[in-house]
Amino acid sequence: MKLRKIAGGLAAVMMMTAAITGCGGKTESTKAPENTGSETVRESKAAKEETSEGTIKIATKPMTEQFILGEMLKLVIEDSTDYSVEITKGIGGGTSNIQPAMVKGDFDLYPEYTSSGWVMVLEHDTAGISDDEMFEKLKEEYDENFDMTWVGLYGFNNTYAVAVRKDVADEYQLKTTSELAAVSAQLVFGGNPDYIEREDGFVLLKETYGLNFKDVRDIDIGLKYQAMENGEIDVTNGFTTDAQLGRDDVVVLEDDKHLQVNYFCSTVVRKDSLEKYPGLEDALMKMDGILTDKEMAGLNYQVEVEGKNEADVAREFLVSKGIIAK
Repeated sequence: MKLRKIAGGLAAVMMMTAAITGCGGKTESTKAPENTGSETVRESKAAKEETSEGTIKIATKPMTEQFILGEMLKLVIEDSTDYSVEITKGIGGGTSNIQPAMVKGDFDLYPEYTSSGWVMVLEHDTAGISDDEMFEKLKEEYDENFDMTWVGLYGFNNTYAVAVRKDVADEYQLKTTSELAAVSAQLVFGGNPDYIEREDGFVLLKETYGLNFKDVRDIDIGLKYQAMENGEIDVTNGFTTDAQLGRDDVVVLEDDKHLQVNYFCSTVVRKDSLEKYPGLEDALMKMDGILTDKEMAGLNYQVEVEGKNEADVAREFLVSKGIIAK
């Protein structure tokens, strides 16, 4: 898949907003036998290793999108191999807590976004590097620093987006954000306050594209799309895989000046796990290029708005793509 070149970008890492606290399960403690000897300890360790043999452990961040991807990875692996999969969903802190757990060996793999790894883990700046170059360097440096790698790219990019009501986009024939500039004085922008106030958010968007809206309204993040549906606003900010962007009455404009940092999703996996589980890499590569931004948004919509189970949504999608059998 050919990726776009980043001409500039935000240095701060975008974080999706779902639950930001941990979803850790209850931890039970067991009292050890009073006369535990070294032989008992060895037997206990051996039993634990035998039980976990063949079980691949996946972690996900606390957001709908990641829950769906975790289920997809589980289904693909179990359909393609004889291994079983265990998912730990919604780890609070996302990358900041999952990466150290990966280093310790608590997990074998997890879905991650390119710029999150580049900025949060490797502590690099995103300016002046193409997406292709970033992905290659991510693989090189994860190998050198953590004995991990990135396997495939799912295809979608979860980054900032400018969304317009479809009737407005059709009326003015809008496809790119640059085209929006010519008619912005006739339109109303509505966004969540933190985005509007950020220098690297709405301020930078206006400066880059020369936007000058008729009115700008502060709207709660959870009410933006409802306000758009009601005709109260014409344009809003969002993320390219927001559930609501999976609808047919909203159009996402192309970021033709490449303002935003790209967050392509991939699988970060420990290299010793690839060695331990032959066939795992081939299974993971079945996820390569299977999802567009629109498709990921549509899957998020099914779970968040329609109330479907993420495992069912993941299975139905993979079956429709012919990746797993019914």
